[in-house]
Amino acid sequence: MFYFDPLYFLFALPPLLLGLWAQFRVKSAFNKYSQVTLANRISGAQAARMILDRSGLGNVDVEETRGMLSDHYDPRSKKLRLSEQVYELPSIASVGVAAHEAGHALQDKKGYIPLQIRSAMVPAVSIGSNLGPIIFIVGMFIAGSFGTTLAWTGILLFAATALFALVTLPVEFDASKRAKEILVSQGIVSRQELKGVNAVLDAAALTYVAAAAQAIMQLLYFITIMNRRN
Repeated sequence: MFYFDPLYFLFALPPLLLGLWAQFRVKSAFNKYSQVTLANRISGAQAARMILDRSGLGNVDVEETRGMLSDHYDPRSKKLRLSEQVYELPSIASVGVAAHEAGHALQDKKGYIPLQIRSAMVPAVSIGSNLGPIIFIVGMFIAGSFGTTLAWTGILLFAATALFALVTLPVEFDASKRAKEILVSQGIVSRQELKGVNAVLDAAALTYVAAAAQAIMQLLYFITIMNRRN
């Protein structure tokens, strides 16, 4: 059956290994710098609040949420949600992650176009990522032009996932850049402490690169299978 095709591993293995390496780096960097307390003992929540208030974003709430590194900014509800460790600890890692999420709020305020595109794509991506592969598989098992059309429909739906992963890259890179600049300019971290922030955020950026690579390679695999069928 096509989904046991050894060719799949040629497409899937490299991004899988990259993803595992990225996850290792993130956990390693976060665990290391979670143990390093900031000189001014500002927690992640306090750092986020300071950045938001000084940027005219007093309307954005900072909330604690559960889950390891579940930190995110919700542009719809204007809420910045930080995981327990990030919210509470006065560590270099916590402040770096909190500032990164605050960077997304700044993007939202300034109408950063890649963020707007990504937000607009969320509904299509939720459908494409779940239904795209299923429709593709069903189409592959149906003979004739109808099956071919169905399989290509699944590919097009999944393509939204790959495009979303690509659009995510500039959004995340820009948020990290804003975070690093703000942390120093507002005196939240020193130049020496910024090295730890760089280590954490650069490792996190690699996970988005791995996710994009995985989505693109899976899309290319689907297209290759269709070409072989034709």
